[in-house]
This record gives sequence, C-alpha cells and structure tokens, in this order.
Amino acid sequence: MKLHRNLVFAVVDALGNIFNDGEYADKVVEKTLKRDKRWGSRDRGFIAETTYDIVRWKRLYAEIAEVKAPYSRANLFRLFVVWAVLRGIELPDWKQLESVPNRRIKGKFDELSKIRKYRESIPDWLDELGEKALGEKLWTKEIAALNQQAKVILRVNTLKTTKEKLRKTLLDEGIVAEAIKGHSSALQLVERANVFTTNAFKDGLFEVQDASSQLVSEFLEVKPGQRVIDTCAGAGGKTLHLAALMENKGQLIALDIYGNKLKELKRRARRNGAHNIEPRTIDSTKVIKKLYNSADRVLIDAPCTGLGVLKRNPDAKWKLQPDFLDKITKTQQEILRSYSKMVKSGGKMVYATCSILPQENSEQVMAFLASEEGQEFKLAKENKVYASKTGFDGFYMALLEKKS
Repeated sequence: MKLHRNLVFAVVDALGNIFNDGEYADKVVEKTLKRDKRWGSRDRGFIAETTYDIVRWKRLYAEIAEVKAPYSRANLFRLFVVWAVLRGIELPDWKQLESVPNRRIKGKFDELSKIRKYRESIPDWLDELGEKALGEKLWTKEIAALNQQAKVILRVNTLKTTKEKLRKTLLDEGIVAEAIKGHSSALQLVERANVFTTNAFKDGLFEVQDASSQLVSEFLEVKPGQRVIDTCAGAGGKTLHLAALMENKGQLIALDIYGNKLKELKRRARRNGAHNIEPRTIDSTKVIKKLYNSADRVLIDAPCTGLGVLKRNPDAKWKLQPDFLDKITKTQQEILRSYSKMVKSGGKMVYATCSILPQENSEQVMAFLASEEGQEFKLAKENKVYASKTGFDGFYMALLEKKS
C-alpha cells in the first residue's frame, strides 16, 4: 500500500479532534470525509478505517510509541507510524514520520500482547469491571470480540420489499449481501460498501441495523392493530422495525426527551413508508402520565454504558468514566418504574440495553420485579446476546408480562 500525504494528514487531524478535543469519532470521520470532493471511495475508506483502527487500539499504540495524552501533532504521527509498521506498510521518507525502529515496535507489541488490558486496549478500571461482572473466561473472549471491526448489516424494510428481492436489487447495484441464519430480516454485506448512496436506500428498502439490535423489536411480540409505545425511540431504528412488524396497522407512539432525534425519525419514517408512527417529545411528566395503563406493548430501549457496541463505537472506551455506571443504573431503574406504568393489564414490555453487564441487565430486571411498580409483572423470557458467541453486537432483552 502506498501512503498519500493528504490522506495521512487527514487521519492525524481527525485523531487530534477525537483524542484531544473529545469529539465523537463518527462525527469527526463524517466531517473529515467532506474535506476534499476529489477523494474516491478507496481514499475515504482508508481515512475512515485507519482512524477507527487507531482509536480502537489507542492504549496499545500509545504504550508502544511511548506517548501520553494530550497528544502533540508529533505524537499523533508516532501513533500512525505504529499502526503502519504493525500492518507491514512501508513508510515514505517524510519528516513527520520520524523513524521508530521497526524491530522495537514489533518487540513491544509482542511483549504487551501478553497482558489483556494492553492487548485489548482498554482502561484498567474497565478491565477490572468486566472481569468482575462476567468472570475472566467470558470477559476475555467478549472484549476480544468487541474489538473486531463491525460487519455491515442491513434490516430489510418489509413494508416495501422482501429479503430476496432486496438481495437481487443490491446485486444490480454491485453489492453482494447474504442472509443471516436466525435473523428474519437481516442481510450481511460480503464486502464493506457505502450503502447510503444506493437507490435501494434512497427508496427506503432497508436500514443499516446490527443483527443483535434487530432481535429487540421482534422480542416484543407486537401484532398489527395494537397500541405500541417505544419509550426511548431516539432516531427510530427500532421504531421503524416495529412499524414494519405491525404492517403499518395500529398506533405506534415514539417517545424521546430529544425533539431533534424525533425529527430525524420523521424523515426516516417518510422514506420507509411507515405511516403509523406518532412522535411525541417528553417535555414533562404529563406526557407519560397520559399514557398510563394504555399500551398493549411497551419497549424500553434504555440508555446504557454501550459496552455491547464497542465494535462500532470504539471511542466509548475512552469516553466512559468509572462513575457513569452508578449514574446510568439509577436512571435505568427510574425509567423502568415510571415507563412500565404505560403497560395495560395483560400487556407486555421489553426492557433492553446494548450492554453486556449484569448490573444494567438481569440485575435491573430483578430489582424492578422486587419494586412496588414491578409486582404486577412477571419475567416471561430473557436473551443475553454476547459478541463472542454471535459475531454481532452485545445486547440484553427481557420480556415482562403484566398480570391480567
């Protein structure tokens, strides 16, 4: 691979924004890719994948390069040198790429790879937390799986097409996708591609959604004609899936505290041809109280640490702080107790997170069932999804039934 100066400099600039300015990696990459209209798909792919790679392995590379935050521009180039050497890429003779002996880089890599917190490039506290929560064996496998690059998974929009028709439509646009066993609406890309530029996407035939995430809406067991509430809808990935499962029949109320996310959901719903979605901003407790005892189905896709989705958000490893778990578990319990009141007698509710920690998952459900609000409910089933077992994101979902 030949390195091009403008692409390498773009990567280094992006790393500075992420590591030193605390910006989110996905937003930085999106902004960086707009810098030069002459960049082709290969150039853009190099920038995005290299940036994410160095973000993912920041701790390991920083140890090898012997640099510490905040990173000077010279230090960011040193991180890039480590990345390039470990991939066997020949370094050009640029003054920014000061030569660190290849043998020393590889030697330090071999040495540090024997220690999990360096090998998997995670903070000490997170390594200790993961081992304590899951046990050494499962945590070791899980954090290794979560450091793999995320696959591109599509969810077929069954309001407009079928899995087989979409597969053929994408093939006509030069994109090869395969069905995934055990996932009714999922297709996996054989090779990475920018699917957002396809006519199939513009026509609303699919959404990009991880295979594990697709299990959540199905877990809620919705039926056409029901009143369903998605309580933490955000930009609506799961809401749109619910609309498809409901065949556009019935009422689907999408709630969120962020009005701007619901605006994005409206836009996506138009493209998807989903007509039964009613977005409502939670701007006071009245919004929730009005819906008490009214819903056949309630989805609580709760805010969480996001430890199950490190594949696609590797910078979360560096943004998460040890005290966040205490704060978020309190929020989750408050949400569960409050939003569960929207389920009517005989109705069902799913509590889900994209975390793998029992503190946010099964322990939360047990605490809820022991609470005053939870005494009317029983746990029907739960699903603990691990990246090390599926190859997809880590998720948790519990189906709770309200007694008649």
